[in-house]
Amino acid sequence: MPATNSNLTKLRLAPQDRKRLKFLFLAKHALSDGTRDPVDGDHAVYHRHVRDTLEALGIRLQVASSFEALFEKPDVDFVFSLLNRGGFFNSEMLAPLLCSRLGLAYLGARPILRGLSDDKHLMKMAARARGVPTTRSAIYRLGQPVDANAPFSADRYVSKPNNSSASWGVEDAADWDQVRRHIAELHAEGQDALVEPFMRGIDLEIPVIGGPEGEQLLPLMRFTFDPDALRTYAHKRGFEKSTARLEQEHDRDVIAKVAEFTRSLLPELAPFDYGRFEFRLDTDTGDISFLEVNLQCNIWQPRVIGTSAAIAGFTYPELLETILTASLLRQGKLEHHPERLEANG
Repeated sequence: MPATNSNLTKLRLAPQDRKRLKFLFLAKHALSDGTRDPVDGDHAVYHRHVRDTLEALGIRLQVASSFEALFEKPDVDFVFSLLNRGGFFNSEMLAPLLCSRLGLAYLGARPILRGLSDDKHLMKMAARARGVPTTRSAIYRLGQPVDANAPFSADRYVSKPNNSSASWGVEDAADWDQVRRHIAELHAEGQDALVEPFMRGIDLEIPVIGGPEGEQLLPLMRFTFDPDALRTYAHKRGFEKSTARLEQEHDRDVIAKVAEFTRSLLPELAPFDYGRFEFRLDTDTGDISFLEVNLQCNIWQPRVIGTSAAIAGFTYPELLETILTASLLRQGKLEHHPERLEANG
């Protein structure tokens, strides 16, 4: 069976670099005790788990929960930031921008690539330019008028913030007037709005992580659920019970096609340290369409990347250390060659 995880490499910091390097761990819930948050749900548990895992690896951490930690240059060599949702528009770019201003190495990707990946409309345009199939879409930026007539006909429209995460703010409707009202609501909240036809089917998600020679594709995963259902923020954040099941995809043709599409998109975004490329599989026709990409997505152990990496033979500490070491290697911050181990999933 063609696999996306052939010849995967684990990386381990040399003892001298592990002892020498100093890190800042920056996350909204970095100081959490690991209990669920009433607004962000299990994100608080996630942030604490990552912190604890890094510390157990012997990574020397300073810890902060706000961007103010980067207003002046901290005494660190590298910033491990999970602070993506800062409560304002395009906040995912601020940590990389602040690090760039200070000349600090940091996790993720350069600010302009973070902006591209989080702009769902621009990524759909990039997919079309690369020959990767995706659905039609229309963008309504804040301040842009919305036509009385729909930009295209659809039996069911989906409207959402153009750079939302975990399906925050997503709605569906069959009536264009309802969609226009939702766009107005999103604009009132300071958001750009994306409109597209509803794509029936299930989600295919392929994690990509850094490696010694560039990006590595992990095993392809699928979320099996009602193909006509709309998955919401409440489902993805654990506030409402979801019937979606995360499973490994085993279909040879599906694996090969998603890997082909993902590799076609990589030149638009590389280099980056980790991300998740998402596609929709129509379970009736077998068609596969690009949905979106999330650079520096949720990297918690129970989620897609952690589950896929475990299938590929990574423990969770090995996954985090590989991503961190690959990033340090890419940015020229290592004085000693890291140890390379072959994954055996």
